[in-house]
Amino acid sequence: MSATRSEKLARALGWFSIALGSAEVLAPGSLERFLGVRDRSGLLRSYGLRELTAGVGLLTRSRPTLWVWSRVAGDALDLATLAALMPNSRKPGNVAGALGFVAAVTVVDILCALNLNAQAKAEGIEVRKAVTVGKPAEELYAFWRRLENLPQFMSHLEEVREQGGGRSRWVAKAPAKREVTWEAEITEDLPGRRIAWRSVEGSQVPNEGSVEFSPAPGDRGTELQVYLRYEPPAGDLGVAIARLFGEEPGQQVEDDLRRFKRLMEVGTLPTTDGQPSGRKTGAGRMLAALYDNRRTQ
Repeated sequence: MSATRSEKLARALGWFSIALGSAEVLAPGSLERFLGVRDRSGLLRSYGLRELTAGVGLLTRSRPTLWVWSRVAGDALDLATLAALMPNSRKPGNVAGALGFVAAVTVVDILCALNLNAQAKAEGIEVRKAVTVGKPAEELYAFWRRLENLPQFMSHLEEVREQGGGRSRWVAKAPAKREVTWEAEITEDLPGRRIAWRSVEGSQVPNEGSVEFSPAPGDRGTELQVYLRYEPPAGDLGVAIARLFGEEPGQQVEDDLRRFKRLMEVGTLPTTDGQPSGRKTGAGRMLAALYDNRRTQ
């Protein structure tokens, strides 16, 4: 998919951050002289490191919204710093010019971030992950089809309650210790092969998903292909905020599938204090440590 205008602008802002940060880190004395101030080299270098970090984030992330908003926060800090320097500057005209320039850049940053938010809201967030589990497809399907089992390995789910007729009520954890609830319906149910679902109209978080069960190569069990799509309430900003709480969607799903694999193959899951729980045996505990290090495929 080709980059949108907002994504191209975000990359341009990334290169701008790299250039500005390099100047602040490598030549703080020149900037001091331009602004007509002294003894600010350490401060300018710290601001330069901030710019370099933002630049790397903007240039390496496929969804750069978080880093654009980090630039907005940095702009606010820069504006406050320049305003504080003005009374003591030997070149107040230069400081005023810098204030105007930063104010203009702030407007560009805000517009870019808002456009990226709107773009993410329209596209939604998609996650595709796979894992191979050493169990028959029928057994894995039966466990997954009983939706009330899902919170056992999906860390973001508090509860799933089946209501009959293919409908269910889901309660999920959200950032800042909040909860999000919605109702969903099964849209496809092929025993031993595939389950698909979607939220009903009017849900807080419109979403859909599916899981497919197929024989793994080399008679190694069953390969699960999981697809999830949802529309966060605040667009891509919602995902950015979630990342601050350690809840990046792709990584979260990968971790959930690793727990599912371990639960099905070993019959145990780690507790919050690092000790195994579930069906505990001495051999199970030994195997659990090994399975923790096996990646999803």
